[in-house]
Amino acid sequence: MPTVSTRRTSSPRQLTRVGDRLSFVYLERCTVHRDANAITAEDGEGVTHIPSATIGTLLLGPGTRITHQAMSVLGESGAGVVWVGEHGVRFYAGGRSLSRSATLVEAQAERWANRRQRLDVARAMYRMRFPDEDPAGCTRQQLLGMEGTRVKDCYRREAARVGLTWRGRHYVPGDFSSGDAANQGVTAAAQCLYGIAQAVIAALGCAPGLGFVHSGHELAFALDVADLYKTELGIPIAFDAAAEGPEDVGARTRRAVRDQVNAGGLLDRCVSDIKHLLLPDGASPGTGAEDTDRVTLQSDRGTDVESGRNYAHGVIW
Repeated sequence: MPTVSTRRTSSPRQLTRVGDRLSFVYLERCTVHRDANAITAEDGEGVTHIPSATIGTLLLGPGTRITHQAMSVLGESGAGVVWVGEHGVRFYAGGRSLSRSATLVEAQAERWANRRQRLDVARAMYRMRFPDEDPAGCTRQQLLGMEGTRVKDCYRREAARVGLTWRGRHYVPGDFSSGDAANQGVTAAAQCLYGIAQAVIAALGCAPGLGFVHSGHELAFALDVADLYKTELGIPIAFDAAAEGPEDVGARTRRAVRDQVNAGGLLDRCVSDIKHLLLPDGASPGTGAEDTDRVTLQSDRGTDVESGRNYAHGVIW
């Protein structure tokens, strides 16, 4: 059997299709190492082997350590690695993206660069958040006004549901304790959703700074995506936590969001929602087009041409 250092690297065409992989594998409080072409997760209960080629993105939670050889086999297998908080509710750092293709990031850049398409994506995001509304034909000012009204109504509705007095949204950047219990919960829930969105964006290889609603920040797109789940998930959980009492409301909110994200499969849903927003009409998320390992060259006519060819002499390299 060859050693790790002499084993031949797998080629992209020998790897498991991204669509056939486990999308996310989450590990915490263990040491991640390599055994042949698998990674191992060792903790107090023993060693678990995970075939590296079946991993889409490895999420490393609190208490994890990973060896150089484990990172090597994950890189050979085309897996993404992201360092996160508990169950993905914080984003700390990310390695290479899951996809070898630039399909998603090119689609994002194209739709972002075109003002009309950028507004279309913003409308689609609003429609996903509030399916009983029809934002077709709305300007950005109208969208922002409708969104503001909806979110205010959500705050008042959730406060009434749990029996709290709501005095409005108050948040001072850098001063978490300045707000009351409900405001602290809303802030904590929002931070969790931002981390989840950023982890998924990193895994897909999209550009976090190219937002369709938010702008001017390196995480503008992450803020856009996180807002898709604000009124459905974040705000209700925040008010539930605040209703239990003002003590340690931030930590309780984060744990509740973590549990709900894990139980409801929000990470996979987030992947599907991003693909639905960015890919051309008629392209179905999961068709595998974004998984293709293919390099082309750009031409003056706006179409791609075959790479690996010398166009000065017409000779195939």
